[in-house]
Amino acid sequence: MKNYQNPKGTYDVSPEMAAKYQQLEGTLESLAHFYGYEEIRTPIFEDTGVFKRENDSSDMVNKEMYTFSMNGKDSFTLRPEGTAGVVRSYVQNKMYANADQPVKMYYYGPMFRHEHPQKGRYRQFEQFGIECIGAKSPMLDAEGIALGYSMIKTLGLSNVRVRINSLGDDESRKNYRAKLTEYFRPHAEELCADCKRRLEQNPLRILDCKVDADNPVMKDVPLISDSLNEPSKEYFREVLACLDALVIPYVIDPKLVRGLDYYTDTVFEVENITGKAGAQATVFAGGRYDGLVSYFGGPEVSGFGFAMGMERLILLAEDEGVKLDEKPKTDVYVMSLGNVGTKPLELATEARALGYITDFNYAPRSLKAQFKTVDRLDAKITVIAGESELAEGKVNIKNNRTKEQVTVSLEDYADTLDEMMEDILNETDSL
Repeated sequence: MKNYQNPKGTYDVSPEMAAKYQQLEGTLESLAHFYGYEEIRTPIFEDTGVFKRENDSSDMVNKEMYTFSMNGKDSFTLRPEGTAGVVRSYVQNKMYANADQPVKMYYYGPMFRHEHPQKGRYRQFEQFGIECIGAKSPMLDAEGIALGYSMIKTLGLSNVRVRINSLGDDESRKNYRAKLTEYFRPHAEELCADCKRRLEQNPLRILDCKVDADNPVMKDVPLISDSLNEPSKEYFREVLACLDALVIPYVIDPKLVRGLDYYTDTVFEVENITGKAGAQATVFAGGRYDGLVSYFGGPEVSGFGFAMGMERLILLAEDEGVKLDEKPKTDVYVMSLGNVGTKPLELATEARALGYITDFNYAPRSLKAQFKTVDRLDAKITVIAGESELAEGKVNIKNNRTKEQVTVSLEDYADTLDEMMEDILNETDSL
């Protein structure tokens, strides 16, 4: 007999923890709807080409993807991020033909990356993200950041700040890559093995390297702001003006480049500033992408999006003392006394039909043991299905808050539950 464990970098979500995920998802979805976003669901695995684009230099593509073949020919990859699949769907389903652009979508679900597991970082993780595809405007960039920022604030998190930068348009990035190549080439041997590869593929990725972050050569690296052409500078100024108008605090980080190659113009990260999150300080991040839709065969339209990890949100909530909902409390517990047959099941089912979270006693147990269960569940109401009472067509119902108990006919069972629950809720509201 083997003692199987969950795979390294994954974790089980207990019922108590699942309640926290459900609260987070519900809050994020609700706010996304306020901003005009609708849900999209894409496959958990895609053709590898959806994620591994030509000459991509990101670590995610080169080192972290779970890729497999089903017949020795076709190559598929478990999705490491959400944007590419959503853009693929946007093009495949010709959403660009919709009269109203942009198309605003949000997604939620598991992502997979083969990286070193640590606090707040797993190989399978839950991610919520938004994509706004089909239009380009500084106001859309600012609105997207505002949406994510409002999500964080609504959850009760306060110790965050926005870091923002501009990567500019194609011309600006081409000029900047040339400057970086010229700067890093004489120092190539001082760089890590990955950065030597990045120097040839995309030197911007060197700025995002964790290994070389403290390398002395990084101290005097050219800044992209010096390579932005005037249209790119003006676009960035307008984004910042929009954030100012929305009173969203930010700092400009001229070395921020993000970890994926498809970003253009606006890039940003919202990070925890307490230091408690350690290496996983980023709460959510994203930016604009101009060439991804056309890569998949669509028109030359732009998109903007961000993603946030649920695990980090839960960790940060705990660090800040923000209490996320525990699993829902039991409303009604049906006890059984004597030979009562299927009556507890029937009474529990009727209570559930009324909308109450209900459980009941499944096996012969003493009243003392059943009352202990009621206490552990913190049930609001106890229904006692006694053999003698049921023989008379009656049942006992107890308000566990006031300790008041009444005996009612089975015909009055539902009405009595409703009345007693209303009294309990009114009493709770008045406290």
